[in-house]
Amino acid sequence: MKRIVLAAVAAIIATLGLDAKGYRVVSPDGALEVNVSVGSTLTWSVAREGVSLVAPSPLSLTLEDGTVLGHGSRISKAKTTRIDAGEDTPLFKRASIRNQCNQLTLSSKRFDLVFRAYNDGVAYRWITKKAETVKAEEFRLSLPEDWSMWVPYVLPRDTFEGQFFQSSENTYVKHAASAWESGRIAFMPITVDAVSGIKLCITEADLLNYPGMYLYNSDGDSTLEGVFPRYPKDVEQGGHNLLQGIVKTREDYIYKGSAGEALPWRVVIVATQDKELAESDMVFRLAKSPEGDFSWVKPGKVAWDWWNDWNLYGVDFVAGINNETYKYYIDFASSHGIEYVILDEGWAVNLKADLLQVVPAIDLPMLASYARERNVGLILWAGYWAFNRDMENVCKHYEDMGIAGWKIDFMDRDDQQMVDFYVRAAEVAAKHHQVVDFHGAYKPTGLNKTYPNILNFEGVHGLEQLKWGDGYDMPEYDCTIPFTRLVAGPADYTQGAMRNATRENYRPVNSEGMSMGTRTHQLAEYIIFDAPLTMLCDSPSNYMREEECTEFIASCPTVWDETVALDGKIGEYVVIARRSGSVWYVGAICNWTPRDIDIDLAPLGIEAADVTLFRDGVNAHHAARDYKKESFSISDGHIRVHLAPGGGAAAIIR
Repeated sequence: MKRIVLAAVAAIIATLGLDAKGYRVVSPDGALEVNVSVGSTLTWSVAREGVSLVAPSPLSLTLEDGTVLGHGSRISKAKTTRIDAGEDTPLFKRASIRNQCNQLTLSSKRFDLVFRAYNDGVAYRWITKKAETVKAEEFRLSLPEDWSMWVPYVLPRDTFEGQFFQSSENTYVKHAASAWESGRIAFMPITVDAVSGIKLCITEADLLNYPGMYLYNSDGDSTLEGVFPRYPKDVEQGGHNLLQGIVKTREDYIYKGSAGEALPWRVVIVATQDKELAESDMVFRLAKSPEGDFSWVKPGKVAWDWWNDWNLYGVDFVAGINNETYKYYIDFASSHGIEYVILDEGWAVNLKADLLQVVPAIDLPMLASYARERNVGLILWAGYWAFNRDMENVCKHYEDMGIAGWKIDFMDRDDQQMVDFYVRAAEVAAKHHQVVDFHGAYKPTGLNKTYPNILNFEGVHGLEQLKWGDGYDMPEYDCTIPFTRLVAGPADYTQGAMRNATRENYRPVNSEGMSMGTRTHQLAEYIIFDAPLTMLCDSPSNYMREEECTEFIASCPTVWDETVALDGKIGEYVVIARRSGSVWYVGAICNWTPRDIDIDLAPLGIEAADVTLFRDGVNAHHAARDYKKESFSISDGHIRVHLAPGGGAAAIIR
């Protein structure tokens, strides 16, 4: 899978014209620079073409013995390295990536501190030389001004500590850094509206054996600081259907590691235009490359039962969690070339947390055989506690049965213990040639690169929220996440609703869910949202009444050879083009403000082409399911289309 284009070169001692305790690394294009100052404290700062983006900000690690790495540290060696390497990425939004940057490594007796400057962002990480126990990590990001940012707060809890039990599902609030809500932490990524239209997207990458980082502002100024869940000491089975691990007490440290371990990258992606964030692959670039053969991994789409509440009609059996219902889902998937069917919560006996106890109404060996004969794979839903208690035997048992993978849910933590679970789950599933979709999950940090059998993550305020919530503005959220959450990696948003509603007509209906926005808004999301494993959330009965839309969804690729963000403004609209082979797909969506857009295909090298376009119908502003499919040719490299309130457009270009 890995293909080195150009080896790392040019290791040199680096003081680079600064004072004896100052170091600098500059991006390959010379625009971004990181300056590091080492003295009584260790600070870093970031500038672009001389404009400050991150003011001098301290960083340190406090160890169990009281040592503070970064305070008064002596740097024994500093070197810069130019890195320029390519890598094939067949399960991603582009077929290959290029990892091009300049790297500065500062070496001390107990640590290496590595900084990278890319053309589109900067990152740093600690590497410990001994087995260390870290009580605290100091991450501070001092903004030069009180800039605005899009903040996804953790949902309120009774205590500050309680906020670390969460699933990274919330909408975004835009406010100045100093207006941070008291006592609340936020999960990442967070996007900052900096100077002159520049956007900063703050997140982390290559999180493998360390707690996840959250952001916090304790001083009411323009500085963000990292906070971390401490290591669990006592964990009890509990929560949703006894499938969660409830932390009762914690240790006084956040991390216990081994010698030579690289801690996660702290990442600041820098975009001069909003649209650059929507095509970023920096988190993926920074993640560890895979080892072993993953050629067996099959991306695709999934016919899903839970969102539509197993609602079938026009059948001669009682729909629900039973064999006849799932045979119907399998037949639907097979007839439309849909790769998978999921059996969501309910197939295993409730309150047992035992995945080998199957409800009497389900004959899994029969269903697996039935699906296999029809070239459909089955994915099983599993609660965290049930999967973790016996994952090796469970994966082996269901591999022998022919089960293709797992949707693992209700982790709702990212302390070091839980992060380790993600790695172990991926490893064991891969050993048994099974794919994984993590729900109840923290944001992606590139683990899907390290273990390509991880096809998706939740960690998103997805369409399921509309089954029960009516206080949301989903079209605005949909136009925000390409520049925030999706910068980190794919999301199992679970789109595909055939019941579509305007802002005025929407209401939550748990058993017959609907979406906010138009039908073509839903179709365009299959192009815009990254998801190598993509759900079809609605009922097969509804899809079979809407064959035109179903054919588009079923035939839309889930991995791509090329991705180009053509236009967009965070929270307002986005236009993204993706190529599969010689065919381009272009998706566009907007918030509740209608707009006329001119899609310029020049960045794709297209002037003349044949176009199949799904667009909002003339009455979509008050009948959201109104859409029109049309085919035409262009010769000037432009597609002009009107987006209704909450609207969208999806084009196939040949």
